[in-house]
Amino acid sequence: MPDAAARRHRPWLVWTMLVALAAALSLAGISGALSGDPVDRALLFYSVLPRSVVAILAGAALGLSGALLQQALDNPLAEPSTLGVFAGAQLALGVAAVFAPTIGELAREGVAFLGGAGAAGLVLALGWRRKLDPVTVVLCGMVVAMVASSLTAALILARGDYLFALLIWGGGSLTQEGWRPSLAIGAALAFGALASLVLARPLSVLVAGESSARSLGAPALVIRIAALAVGVLLATTVAAEIGLIAFVGLAAPTLARLCGARGAHRLLMGAPPIGAILLWLADGLVQRVGSGETIPTGAATAFIGAPLLLWLLPRLRLADRPAAAKPAARRDPGRTLAAMGCLAILALAGALLVGRDQSGWVVFGDASFGELLPFRAPRTAAAAAAGAMLAAAGVVLQRLTGNPLAGPEVLGVGAGAGVGLAVVLLTADGGSLATQAAGSALGALAALAILLAASRGRLGPERMLLAGAGISALCLAGLNAVIATGSRPAFALLAWMSGATDAVGPREAIAACAAAAVLIAPLALTLRWLEALRLGAVTARSIGLRVRASRAALASLASLLTGAAALVAGPLSFVGLVAPHLAHASGLTRAGPHLAGSILVGAALTVVADLLARTIIAPYQLPLGLFASLIGGVYLMGALRGR
Repeated sequence: MPDAAARRHRPWLVWTMLVALAAALSLAGISGALSGDPVDRALLFYSVLPRSVVAILAGAALGLSGALLQQALDNPLAEPSTLGVFAGAQLALGVAAVFAPTIGELAREGVAFLGGAGAAGLVLALGWRRKLDPVTVVLCGMVVAMVASSLTAALILARGDYLFALLIWGGGSLTQEGWRPSLAIGAALAFGALASLVLARPLSVLVAGESSARSLGAPALVIRIAALAVGVLLATTVAAEIGLIAFVGLAAPTLARLCGARGAHRLLMGAPPIGAILLWLADGLVQRVGSGETIPTGAATAFIGAPLLLWLLPRLRLADRPAAAKPAARRDPGRTLAAMGCLAILALAGALLVGRDQSGWVVFGDASFGELLPFRAPRTAAAAAAGAMLAAAGVVLQRLTGNPLAGPEVLGVGAGAGVGLAVVLLTADGGSLATQAAGSALGALAALAILLAASRGRLGPERMLLAGAGISALCLAGLNAVIATGSRPAFALLAWMSGATDAVGPREAIAACAAAAVLIAPLALTLRWLEALRLGAVTARSIGLRVRASRAALASLASLLTGAAALVAGPLSFVGLVAPHLAHASGLTRAGPHLAGSILVGAALTVVADLLARTIIAPYQLPLGLFASLIGGVYLMGALRGR
């Protein structure tokens, strides 16, 4: 009995120590402003104290938001980041800043709410057909968030000077100049607390199932919508005031459960104080480590939440869904490959010949074609090479993991390439093209190694996608920390994240094509591996395949392909997912035809995306990654909804 009592009290001892540590860090910042100097007193009452208060209130609001979202969806992975709420709010605020720059403070919070609610509504609509299965909902949220983030990056690049504040805000900074954000978040938190008291009992009934709730006379749909609305309101209020604070909404309810919170009442009571402690502590550490400005607090919290998500995946009880029906293999894939080859040729011809001028869409003749070819040919060739490499990497990853929805972008490999590129930009003063490619490849390889180590053969295909979402969040947190500095590498990384190709010249195009040829060619020697690994490790060993060595070699090739392609297409394109999926759905199930068809489709997709980026608002240019992510995101949404 004494041991059991000690175990019950141990979590509260830990939280008491964390509160003491957070308070000590805050007092260390306050002590320097307690002198009699009026300037120091002003800093204390209008900057230092408001920062601590807003950290506590925002953490509590996000903890309550995550608890409400999880209870409403009966989904332990639901929170504002995984449901796309933050990304939708950021996009809505960016659009409002461009088209309605004079809106007031309250209108800004309303815009953020509409954007977050719209993103959450889209996620739920996509997952409704599968009865809001937790994995499906989070995967749909990941897709919606990536598409919205790509649109936001395009907005910032198009209006860089004007939207620079949105760039800094996206990192989630708690730096304060007054008490207004604290009052706004406090008011939303008070409303959320009252709503939670009303919703706690209905949510407890809802967890037992909609049929049980209806049998008791509870309006299940109304309860679900009300809880979701309150959760989104809390999250978007925090986002509108201080920016994007990642994963507190996931960590707080999870830690509350680990501390013994059972049932809706206890979870809704326990998550807010834990969220407040987490954000208060994280902000105190940021101020001590980064002098309060270097590292955005919102990026720092992702370093806590993403490992937590990876740790949770093997421990979650999620229903295993049957795999989708496999398409019949074509006995003669030659016709399908020929059709895909013609599609790729048409895409290349369109990219070189089609354009827009003041009169509209035109096909340029002989004289104008010769003048435009030196400008269009390099970017078209580079886009085609990047698409081919991403598609080849996608084939390798899908067969290596046994996951038809795997891809460099979805599994976090593309974001890992971005971290490698960021290291080169920061440490080597930009570095050469070869150095950047090497850094990207090493970053991609590290992300893939973490993914395979986290799975340890025990994660199913869908859970592996969630592991990829966690790795992406971890890598993007590091990138956001660099981008929020506003330095020259920051804008270089932002341009890379959106996949801009307007600066590609002959040298870069030749390098991309050479990399594609050198890295794709060895895959012809691995077709037997790709065919055997898809059948599972046991079957592969039974036919004499050295599974560990072959997996390591294929993972290295996929990382090199992703790193090289990412320099051109960025991390948000979805080509590495869509091209192999389309080729496989067309009946190209054998390794050789699957690889060849995916390469052709991937090249065609990126070339078409580059054509749209160059012409849709000519003479202005948009990033290739924007249109590639839109095409791929729409396709993936349809695939998730239809499976």
